[in-house]
Parts: sequence; structure tokens; C-alpha cells
Amino acid sequence: MSSEYRLLIDTTDEKGLVYNISKILFNYNLNIETNSEYVDKDVNKFFMRTVISGEFDKAALLADIKAVLPQDAAIKLSKNTKKDIVILATKEAHCLGDILIRYISGELHGNIKAVIANHDTLKDLVEKFNIPFVSISHEGLDREAHEKMMIQAIDTFHPEIIVLAKYMRILNPPFVNHFKDKILNIHHSFLPAFIGANPYKQAWERGVKIIGATAHYVTSDLDEGPIISQDIVRVDHTYSWEDMRDAGRNVEKVVLSNALNLLLNDKVFVYGNKTVVL
Repeated sequence: MSSEYRLLIDTTDEKGLVYNISKILFNYNLNIETNSEYVDKDVNKFFMRTVISGEFDKAALLADIKAVLPQDAAIKLSKNTKKDIVILATKEAHCLGDILIRYISGELHGNIKAVIANHDTLKDLVEKFNIPFVSISHEGLDREAHEKMMIQAIDTFHPEIIVLAKYMRILNPPFVNHFKDKILNIHHSFLPAFIGANPYKQAWERGVKIIGATAHYVTSDLDEGPIISQDIVRVDHTYSWEDMRDAGRNVEKVVLSNALNLLLNDKVFVYGNKTVVL
């Protein structure tokens, strides 16, 4: 059976790109399983995600493709294998539990190597799934010291993606930069209007009509990284703040898992502070 690969191209747009790339793939006797393209005409950017199958010389293929692309082209060619994931958590179980269930049921194209948390609250839950649980308490440590311990623990698992499943610690730039473009986060879409420990109660007090969630890459600008996935649920005056909280948790876990699947399948391109999902 032929191996399957994902070819990702991000470059300046120009005439004939799809034709030239497809011709090279044909010359290598490769089969195109799926193909998606997008052109952002405002900035003249071309994006292409192609799943190919066959056997070939990877270095030679990349060289030939690069030769027909603009000089600024970014090209990634990776085998369709499962990516390694580390999940960071604190005390809330809904997002973590949803990911663990999807993982065990085979819905996630990835390997969860460990769950690392700053409290022991979720230890029993994680160990039910036979996944390593690592507890690194922040008590008595300043943020820098705690993050160094977290980095050391995460690095032992060599993850390609780090998921913040309601990990309730603000990350400093050195941590974010150490795992640049690898950290996925989820937050309720009330930010920055409803900040603090109980945003759903604040939302209830204001009589909101829509509850949402946003999954995004983590950058040094708090909750302002490139957005990967979003969704909403409508609420009304009959909802208590607890009902709103429950509705919010439901949409949070769905949006986070959807975003994780997009990353696991190499469907997200980042440019500027935006994403293209193909």
C-alpha cells in the first residue's frame, strides 16, 4: 500500500501555480487524493493543501516543486502519521474529558503522550484512560520557576501540539516562544468584556443572548493569537447563570476538539494574525 503525505504550500500568488505543481506530482507518478486551494487577493497570498500517495524521493520532489514557486514560498511535506500531543490542565474536566473520550474512541488522529497539570484534581480521570498524569504544583514558586519546570516536563514527551484544556495560568513570553506555533487554547468569547473567575455569571447579569467559544494559537498577547475555530449557542432570559455556564462548557469542548483535529490534520495555515483553514 502506498504511503500518504500532506503537501502544504504558502506563497505569493501568480498564474499557473496549480498547473505547475500538479504537473510535477504527475511526473513523479503520485496520486492526488484531495486538494484544496485559496487565494487571499487582498495580500496576493496563495495557499494549497494537497494529500498525495505514492513512493518518491522526498528531497528531489521538494526541490522540483520549489523550482516552480516564487522565492518566498514556504513548503511543508509530511507523512500522514499521528502527531504527539501533551495536554495542560488545572481543575476543570469538561474540555479534557471530551478530548480523552474522542481519543479513546479513535476520533483524534494523534497520540496523547501525557496530561500535565498544576493540581491533582484530574489525576483519577486521566489515569482511567491509561495516560500518564504529571502534577507540577505552582504553590510556593514564582511564575518563572514554575514555567521552567513545566517546560522540562513537556520537553520529555517531544509534543508537536500542546493543548491548554482550561489550563488556568497566564503563560509568559519565554514559555510561549519555546513552543512557538504549537500551543492551542480555548476561551469563552466574552473576553475582554467579562473578565475574572465567573464570566458566565457576569454575562447572565448583562442578559447576553449568545454564548460562544474561540480556539486559537497562543501568542505573547493574551487571548489574541490567530483564531482557528469558533462557535456559538443562543441563550435567553429563561437561562440561569448556571445554565449559561453549562451551555458555555458544551460549546468550549466542541470548539477545542474541532480545532485540535484541524491541527492534527495539517489544515491550518497561519499568516499575520490570521489563519486559513483548508
